[in-house]
Amino acid sequence: MAKVYLTRRIPDKALTLLQKENIEFEFNPKDEPPSEASLKREITNVDGLICLLTEKITPGIIEAGKKLRVIANIAVGFDNIDVRKATEKGIYVTNTPGVLTETTADLAWSLLMATARRISEAERYVRAGKWKIQWNLMFMTGQDIYGKTLGILGLGRIGQAVARRSKGFNMRILYYDENRTPELESELEAEYADMETVLRESDFITVHVPLTEKTRNFIGEKQLNLMKKTAILVNTSRGPVVDEDALYEALKEGKIAGAGLDVFKIEPIQMSNPLLTLDNIVLLPHIGSASAETRTKMAVIAVENAIATLKGKVPPNLANPEVLKVRPPTLR
Repeated sequence: MAKVYLTRRIPDKALTLLQKENIEFEFNPKDEPPSEASLKREITNVDGLICLLTEKITPGIIEAGKKLRVIANIAVGFDNIDVRKATEKGIYVTNTPGVLTETTADLAWSLLMATARRISEAERYVRAGKWKIQWNLMFMTGQDIYGKTLGILGLGRIGQAVARRSKGFNMRILYYDENRTPELESELEAEYADMETVLRESDFITVHVPLTEKTRNFIGEKQLNLMKKTAILVNTSRGPVVDEDALYEALKEGKIAGAGLDVFKIEPIQMSNPLLTLDNIVLLPHIGSASAETRTKMAVIAVENAIATLKGKVPPNLANPEVLKVRPPTLR
C-alpha cells in the first residue's frame, strides 16, 4: 500500500480521493509548517509528499525520503522545492497551475483599487476615531482608475486575467514579457513595450512574473525611479521579485504614490519591516488564492497529481518533465 505524508491538513474532499485509492496518509495536525528535522523523520518511509509553498523542500529532506516518488506542491510556483535534486533522485515534482488564476487576478485588482483609493488608510482613520468632520473637499483624495494606463509585467495566465478585468475600466494596457504574444495583444487590446516604457508610461503596474534568479529584485531602485510619481505598484507574484528596501525608500520619499503587496521577501512579514510604518502601502498576508473554492481545488489537483504518479502514470501537472528520463512512468 502506498503512503503519503501531508505537511498540513487539507480539505476533506481531497483526502477522500486518497481514501478511494486505498492510499494511506498522515498529516501534520498543526497550523505551522513542520520543521526540517520533523519532515525528514516523517518522510523516511513514504512514497509521496504533499506540501505547501511555505515548506522548504531542501536537498536534505529529499535525501531523507528514501522511497519518495512524488512531491506534490499545492501552489503554482515551486521555488520552495529543490527541483534539481528531486530530478536527480527520480522524484516527480508537480504543481497546481491554472486553478488560482481568476482568484489571484481578483486580488490583484483588489490591491490596485484599495491602494488607489486609500481604502485601508481611510478604514484605519475611521476605526481610530479620527473622523470628526463629515466632508472636506480634498479629504482622503486618491486616484481615479478609469481611463488610466495599466502596465502588466508578465503576461502569463494571471497577467492575462488582470488585463481582461481592465476592459471595464476603459484602460490602456501596456505589457512586458520575455515572450511576445501578438495573438494575445489583439484579444486583450494590449500593447507590447520594453520594460522601461511600461514603467515610464503606466499609472498602475502589476507584477506577475515567476521567481527565478533572473527575476530576483526584478523591481529595484532603477525601475522604481523610472515610474511616475503618481504611479502605484502591485505585487501578487513572489516577494523577492521586488527589492523591499528600494520600495520603502521610493514610497517614503514620494518617488511613487503607493504600493499594494500580497507577498514579501520574508513571510510572515517581520514586525521590524519598515514598510509597516508607511501609510501609502496596502499589505496582505499572502492571500492571493484564498477563496474556499480555489484552495479546495488546489488541494484536489495536488492529490490527483500524487495519485497519478503513484499509479505509474505521468501526472497532469509535472513541473520537471526531465525526470521522465530518470524514472520513466510504468504506465503509458
